[in-house]
Amino acid sequence: AEGLKNMSIRGLKKKQPKTFKVRIITVDAEMEFSCEMKWKGKDLFDLVCRALGLRETWFFGLQYTIKGMCTWLKMDKKVLDQEIPKEDPISFHFLAKFYPEKVEEELLQEITQHLFFLQDSFACFNCIKNFYGDYDPNFHEPGFLAHDELLPKRVLRQYQLTAEMWEEKITAWYAEHRGIARDEAEMNYLKIAQDLEMYGVNYFPIQNKNHTDLLLGVDAKGIHIYSINNRFSPNKSFEWSSIRNISCSEKELTIKPLDKKAEVFKFFSSQLKVNKLIFQLCIGNHDLFMRRRKVDSIEIQQMKAQAREEKARKKLKLGERGK
Repeated sequence: AEGLKNMSIRGLKKKQPKTFKVRIITVDAEMEFSCEMKWKGKDLFDLVCRALGLRETWFFGLQYTIKGMCTWLKMDKKVLDQEIPKEDPISFHFLAKFYPEKVEEELLQEITQHLFFLQDSFACFNCIKNFYGDYDPNFHEPGFLAHDELLPKRVLRQYQLTAEMWEEKITAWYAEHRGIARDEAEMNYLKIAQDLEMYGVNYFPIQNKNHTDLLLGVDAKGIHIYSINNRFSPNKSFEWSSIRNISCSEKELTIKPLDKKAEVFKFFSSQLKVNKLIFQLCIGNHDLFMRRRKVDSIEIQQMKAQAREEKARKKLKLGERGK
């Protein structure tokens, strides 16, 4: 009997799968998980989404940096078979990979809205609210934000506004939203952010057939071509609905318009990896573009109904508080 017991214990030990550790970094938190060696990217991604309580998974991805280039973990390939950093634990950033066209209509879960808000704003508004309390015009005089670095330098460079202009905009918005709930404040912020020219655009340096340096931008609405020093106004745009085909080979990427008489646009990037990343973002954005124009799935219909019920419940609660 003792021999059988030892054999069964050894048998159990052998069945334990080998694992590796990963660190998942969101905008405001870190988590660690043990993953099985055989896991694909989707297995890890699904685990993270479950841990966050996130259902609107299609907007997000796991990003990492290898050889100075940011890339995304492939869902259909084993994690350890991909060119990932050799570190323990392996670090991935959980970030929005694709953006909605209309934030108010598409971001249904509060957690989804919150993740987008954090990524877009780096918690600028929450930082002000938590640090200064409700806006008081007698106390918060001009210049009260001047000495606090509430916006990262990347954002300051990106939108090319002076410190005074930022302060004016932030102060006006801050004063206007006294006493409102966090989720409502965050959605208001996102509605303003989505109207900015650079919102949700991924930029890549490219060259055309004449070897002119340009920028290519990919977003929820299509592909845009910019001059190298202007990320605001594209010289040319290809809406997803007007594109017949996109193909990728080596360092060349070709965009064929739906109109067969229109010129085929070819461009070149410095690396095959960059081309593959552009192609991946094009496919994902195009899929979401088409999906938005179809009848909602049962899951989306249920989520929209739940979101409406939750908003009504919160509104009722606020009304009762105000009595």
